[in-house]
Amino acid sequence: MADRKKIRVVIVDDHPVVRFGIAAIIGSQADMVVVGEANTGEEACELCRTTEADVVLMDLRLPGMNGVDAITAIRKLSPDLRFIVLTTYDGDEDIFRALAAGAQSYMLKAMSHVELANVIRKVHAGLKFLPENISKALTDRTPGSELSARELQVLNLIVEGFSNREIGDRLGISEATVKWHVNIILSRLHVTDRTQATVAALKRGIVHLS
Repeated sequence: MADRKKIRVVIVDDHPVVRFGIAAIIGSQADMVVVGEANTGEEACELCRTTEADVVLMDLRLPGMNGVDAITAIRKLSPDLRFIVLTTYDGDEDIFRALAAGAQSYMLKAMSHVELANVIRKVHAGLKFLPENISKALTDRTPGSELSARELQVLNLIVEGFSNREIGDRLGISEATVKWHVNIILSRLHVTDRTQATVAALKRGIVHLS
């Protein structure tokens, strides 16, 4: 089979060993070929702009631009390009954001090499695919739990351990305004205090520790 007839795959991951392993899996498939690898979201955008590809395997946690933002940026230039998120994070908010950005599949890195190859074929064929555990996490997501950009800023600072006064100083808003945002955050996350909010934010993938 000529390379032009093979499924052309781009791998985006900041761990060289992971990229090497994924490339080896793809290289062992008669109907696939790796046409490029990227270490960051920015590199992925440039690579997809200059390289003819069919499917992108995208990690979520990348230096600089994250995977979701990279998918969003790439799709603006290449709307027909298909994306498989390949990550270690299974929080419902991670999944929701990735699919909302345009990913056709969301897979965990614990998957088998056979499953990875099959998912690439399905996505290339125009199908969407979510494993049962990922579908369940998405189904269990609390409706109406989306936070505004400001609320996400406040939540990130809560997770980092800042007080309301310190959050206000950092964001240039009053302590009363911070308290108002905190109350909204607690309500939307269905929790009663800052500690529970922190646990929920980390578990669901709303916030990630550096």
